[in-house]
Amino acid sequence: MKFKFGVDSFIWTENFSEKDLWIIQKAKALGFEVLDFAIANPFTFPLAKVKAELERVGIECVCTTTLTENTNPISPDPEVRSKAVKAMKKCVDICNELGAPILGGVNYAAWGYITKRPRTEEEWTWGVESMREAADYARETGDVTICVECVNRFETFFLNIAEDAVKFCKDVAIGNVKVHLDCFHMIREEKSFSGAVKTCGKDYLGYVHVNENDRGIPGTGLVPFKEFFEAVSEVGYEGPLTIESFDPSFEELAGNCAIWRNFADTGEELAVQGLANLKKIAETI
Repeated sequence: MKFKFGVDSFIWTENFSEKDLWIIQKAKALGFEVLDFAIANPFTFPLAKVKAELERVGIECVCTTTLTENTNPISPDPEVRSKAVKAMKKCVDICNELGAPILGGVNYAAWGYITKRPRTEEEWTWGVESMREAADYARETGDVTICVECVNRFETFFLNIAEDAVKFCKDVAIGNVKVHLDCFHMIREEKSFSGAVKTCGKDYLGYVHVNENDRGIPGTGLVPFKEFFEAVSEVGYEGPLTIESFDPSFEELAGNCAIWRNFADTGEELAVQGLANLKKIAETI
């Protein structure tokens, strides 16, 4: 099976702006088929210039976002929940304009929001209701699939494993909400890589990040990529497999993601070596 490999804009910048348009050409030149735009703030994202450059270069794209304390869908404050829906709708607008079929990431809660207790039924209801409104909007305005990323227990208490993420999608019950799996988080939370993929199945596996267990060069650590790729192939997933990592020099992301050392001389080198490693593994499937 031929896999479609992508790269995240986080490899080069933590807040994609007009000065980062060169990344679009660079991603294609390095051999990636898809560029994942990590949208830090949908209201300042340089949409028109990104669209023009994408058309000039000719590369597919998807989008991801991480919601904040001010745009938290599971906040007890209804005003904050309302802002969350507005931010998600703006991200959907961006996806529609760019022709991006996927909106992934931590888009169901504020990234890093920890209450020091398990999620409550009330929080689940708030999350489902907020996502349902965003998903309805996505269905009415285009063909974007919103993919909820299960992340590790240190970054959220809300969705850590595929089983819970699938339940969340089913409770939203719109049909265009699926699961975003990330190997970095899976190795901390899942019992089985293939099991998590099969829990999602073709119906609910919507997006994939292929990151190593230490966020270093994919294919050099503990993630069983062969097993993972076999499972992804078996369920019939046809979307991109995207490499994402962060540079220790990033002001906010490196701290939030606990990146304290270099895994390669540059993020770009990490992505290039990772792509070569993953392609070799994929050839054996």
